[in-house]
Amino acid sequence: MKILKKDIDWAVSEGILSSEQGESLWNALQKRTSNRPQFNFANVAYYFGAFIVLSGMTWFMSLAWEEFGGKGLLFLACFYAFLFILAGQTLWFKQNLKIPGGLLFTIAVCMTPLAILGLITQAESWLFQYVFDSQSSYFIQEKSSFILMELGTILAGIITLRFIKFPFLMAPITLASGFLSIHLTAVIVFYTTGQTWWSYQDYWVFFWFGLIGLMVAYWVDVKTSRIEEDYAFWLYLFGLMSFWFSLSFMGRGYYGNPLIYLFINIGLILLSVLLHRRVFIVFGTLGVSYLLYDLSYRTFQGSLLFPLTIMVLGLLVIYAGIQYQRNEEAIERLIVGNLPMSVRDILPRRRS
Repeated sequence: MKILKKDIDWAVSEGILSSEQGESLWNALQKRTSNRPQFNFANVAYYFGAFIVLSGMTWFMSLAWEEFGGKGLLFLACFYAFLFILAGQTLWFKQNLKIPGGLLFTIAVCMTPLAILGLITQAESWLFQYVFDSQSSYFIQEKSSFILMELGTILAGIITLRFIKFPFLMAPITLASGFLSIHLTAVIVFYTTGQTWWSYQDYWVFFWFGLIGLMVAYWVDVKTSRIEEDYAFWLYLFGLMSFWFSLSFMGRGYYGNPLIYLFINIGLILLSVLLHRRVFIVFGTLGVSYLLYDLSYRTFQGSLLFPLTIMVLGLLVIYAGIQYQRNEEAIERLIVGNLPMSVRDILPRRRS
């Protein structure tokens, strides 16, 4: 529930609060929520600016690698990470600007793979001579370099998160974990079977990574549901992205059994109610809409009924959204109220 200034003014006009109490409450709420992520111009500018900085730094580092080699890349990555940490420390601790300060710490963490890449490039002759045997292929050398970069990023993110309670730090940790699952599995498969990785097998790895990621996100959600910071959001988001996209598009996608695909996406919609996470309803609705769209296309392909069917489908989705918004609390009471108490006790509490 989002509280606006006009809601406080309404409470004052109804005599629920005095004008002094309303003003004091509004000032206290503004102070309490000033460092929460919100969809406003300042926060959009913070995150968009961080994205631009990361894009520019990545481009700059790629040019620096060509110009100065591994040693130059290592020095520049460490130097800029140090500057970002200093700036983030000033904003976070001295000026109490948590979001821009936390984003600068996150950018510093994102310098880790570039620094490790520079170190590997500089030491690759020693690394390949003593760590890899003469039979190791370029495939293993390349994947092992990626694994080192991803492990370093995860470690840097966890260490930073230990001192800076900023949930967005989970984003680079989760992304690095996803790519680590791909490269680590590729190395294991190569050593056990002697075969290189097939591209479509990435979907299976991302499927299981997403499923495991959702389980970890649920555990984190339950453990941290009583604190203000939401560390589970990015785990849920990347877990759902990995799970849903791999489920929808790997191989022949859902075509083997559309009924199972439909039930899974309806399950995601139900989970949004149980876990109080609207991101589940987004992916669940996308899955149901994608299935109905594709079935309509296959049934009415080349017919005038196809665009009419799509129009009706879109209107039904809008109508379902309206009904859900009107009856959200009743739907939640209906679903949660019929669950055993033992199940309700393990659900994460609703965040404010």
